[in-house]
Amino acid sequence: MAIRDEIALARETAETQSVEAGQRFEEGFTVRTAIGTLFIAFIMLPGALYLGLVAGQGLGPAAQWVTIVLFAEVARRSFAPLKKQEIYILFYVASSLTVLMSGGIGLSGGPFGWLIWNQYFIQSPPATPIADQIPTWAVPRPDSLAILHRTFFHRDWLIPIVLLVTNEIFGRMMWMGLGYTLFRITNDVERLPFPMAPVAASGATALAEAGRKEESWRWRVFSTGAVIGLVYGFFYLAIPIFTSVLFGKAFMLIPIPFFDLVPNTEHILPAALTGLSGDLGLVLTGFVIPAPIVIGSATASILCQVFTNPILQRMGLLPDWYPGMSTIQTQLTVSMNFWLSVGIGVQLAVAFIGIVAVVRVLMFRKQLVANRGSLSQIPVGRGDKANTVYLAIGAWLVATVGVITIAHQLVPGFPLWIFIFFGLVWTPINSYISARMIALTGQGVSFPYLREATILKTGYDRVDIWYAPMPLADHGWAAQRFREVELTGTRFTSILYAEAFMLPVVLLASFLFWAFFWHTSQIPSAQYPYAQKFWPLHAQMNALWQQINLKGSSTGQWLLRALRTDYIIGGFTGGVALFAIFSALRLPLLFYYGFVGGIGALPHYTIPMLFGTILGHRYFARRFGTEQWRLWAPVLLAGFSCGMGLVGMAAIALAIIGRSVSYLPY
Repeated sequence: MAIRDEIALARETAETQSVEAGQRFEEGFTVRTAIGTLFIAFIMLPGALYLGLVAGQGLGPAAQWVTIVLFAEVARRSFAPLKKQEIYILFYVASSLTVLMSGGIGLSGGPFGWLIWNQYFIQSPPATPIADQIPTWAVPRPDSLAILHRTFFHRDWLIPIVLLVTNEIFGRMMWMGLGYTLFRITNDVERLPFPMAPVAASGATALAEAGRKEESWRWRVFSTGAVIGLVYGFFYLAIPIFTSVLFGKAFMLIPIPFFDLVPNTEHILPAALTGLSGDLGLVLTGFVIPAPIVIGSATASILCQVFTNPILQRMGLLPDWYPGMSTIQTQLTVSMNFWLSVGIGVQLAVAFIGIVAVVRVLMFRKQLVANRGSLSQIPVGRGDKANTVYLAIGAWLVATVGVITIAHQLVPGFPLWIFIFFGLVWTPINSYISARMIALTGQGVSFPYLREATILKTGYDRVDIWYAPMPLADHGWAAQRFREVELTGTRFTSILYAEAFMLPVVLLASFLFWAFFWHTSQIPSAQYPYAQKFWPLHAQMNALWQQINLKGSSTGQWLLRALRTDYIIGGFTGGVALFAIFSALRLPLLFYYGFVGGIGALPHYTIPMLFGTILGHRYFARRFGTEQWRLWAPVLLAGFSCGMGLVGMAAIALAIIGRSVSYLPY
């Protein structure tokens, strides 16, 4: 009974926090939101693309705020203000189209960015031993005219593009189908609280209020943040972008992505990852993220990467490190020598803890019957019916079988049963566990390097498997997405229409803009400082993984040596022990997740966030009041992101004009 009451109370609290809970459901996808989708795809998306390559950042909140404020102003002057549901759909579309697909390599701008990455990788020095084995259905050969002329308009790109589009279609069918099914189970039947869903829903509502100017304080705080972002963005983003166009090389007053202090401290702290990011956005992010997460992450990164690395080096556990290495080289070395295996063990511990939590709840299923709902109970007007879940399962099943079929046709030598097991057995089970964890704690669960470990275990010695669409995914996050939609009073059909409309639009926009940027200059190059610094690191890691099963491969053997079973077991044991200690001391659960997440993180990024957290709690919260500051901080960060985004987009627009003019004949 206690567990039932606790979960019921948590759900009631979550719904109370959401100002949209219990309202009437309305359609959010309209002609105006369709126009907004086009605006985001053809105005915001190229800005996100360029910003990712230059600074490793996505537009994110900037795209959301700018789009919503602009369209809300136009609608108000047309005497037809936007509905809350329309504003949420704009929020949804903006966050989807400008998402940073891979933070490690700063890849944004839609799915065609992966083809740009593939063309870089096949030409990179680390890929030289395997370049001839990379399949042409993934990327053309390095000597192809498509690569030499840097153009997508060549027949060698036909099959890779067709596969990309097909995977995008199947991907949406899978996450929407299985995600909706998991939502019906965890939300409608099990009545779990989804504690983080009201946060996202309230964020969308805040955007709606700001768009209508209902609360003047939001505009004052937002404007303050925007001015800070405009000024800082000029020095951090605009100057490098302008100089890269004028002189062919970016001039940076504030180094992107960080100040590298490793060469200065290597004599005192050998192998220590020392440095500091100059991104002011990290400080403001520290205002918003829960303090236990930031403190835990910063504590772990400083302890492990600054103080533990020198000890490991003196013990001879970092044999590949030598003086003179930069931060990137040092990070790769210490990761391969020690932290990769430890990190795998720690993540397995987190997954184990999540599974135990789910099993404990399932053991008390009978006690929860009184609080359970039914698949046949659908809120009036939500946009779905009792039998919609069967259509969702059918869509997921068709897409999964399609991916399995394509993967088997592309890689016939790889065991078919593994594709079937991952697609039809493991993915739904893992997604359900993750959805329940998110619904109960707000944190998902992951099993690191499962794909890599499977390929290693099979002994498959060809490179093509690394490019095949593996039906291995965790769609548990999508259950919370549908819960957010429900809390904002938006009909589910709005999401279906929005996704159907977004898909061709984003494919077209991504194709056009990536084709343009790639044709005007090589990617990466000196004009894109973030990509120029980080892409070689990730190319090295990719090459190591892809050679792991090749016969006679020295790099593959080196990677196998890096996967130390004793370190993995030690990481797992340490992760579980830390959880037990934190639980015994009644430390916040978020501190634990922050700590384990910060073990392999760069202090360059965690220290500014820690400074922001301390500044926010010790100064601003005391000056303005804790509750008031909690309301202001997210709006201030959104304003800062908007200002940075506006400066970045203005600079990018001039850069695009400059590149276009440089190709004119006169």
